[in-house]
Amino acid sequence: MSSYSKLIIFVAVLLIISVAVVLIDSSVDSINKTMPDISDSIVNGDNDYNEAVILVNSRSFDESRNKAISAGNNYNDSLDKLNDIKNNFSSDVNDIQDEYIDTVIRELELKLQAVDKLKESIDCFEVNSNYTGTNYASEANDLIYEATKYQDQRDTLVKENPKLFKGNSLF
Repeated sequence: MSSYSKLIIFVAVLLIISVAVVLIDSSVDSINKTMPDISDSIVNGDNDYNEAVILVNSRSFDESRNKAISAGNNYNDSLDKLNDIKNNFSSDVNDIQDEYIDTVIRELELKLQAVDKLKESIDCFEVNSNYTGTNYASEANDLIYEATKYQDQRDTLVKENPKLFKGNSLF
């Protein structure tokens, strides 16, 4: 093989490696740019949910429903972004990061179920079906309690792997 052929092969291999590094870095950057938005949406959803509960307890049903809807929208926003990461960048995350993503997804799914139960309770309280409304509110509370277990689990993952989770980043 001539030295010219070797040079072409060397340049081609170098080019392939460079492209691979750029693609990996860009996917990591994409994930890390998305993580603060995911975190903010979860925090906003939690705040909206808590406000909805306070408002339903004070019998401000329209405001409570609006806060519950907002909580659901925030949770869905985070869930969509996490599913996008899972579907498009799964090869770029390690097992612990994958476990973190799965944990947050399970947490959000439970919180969305709680939002649905809270909205059902609001509907019942609005028409003075207090027994049924209380049952739905109790189910919502149970779901939130279950979701906090996943929240604690993801906090533990971050605490146990500080080098892996830098700030609001997944890498």
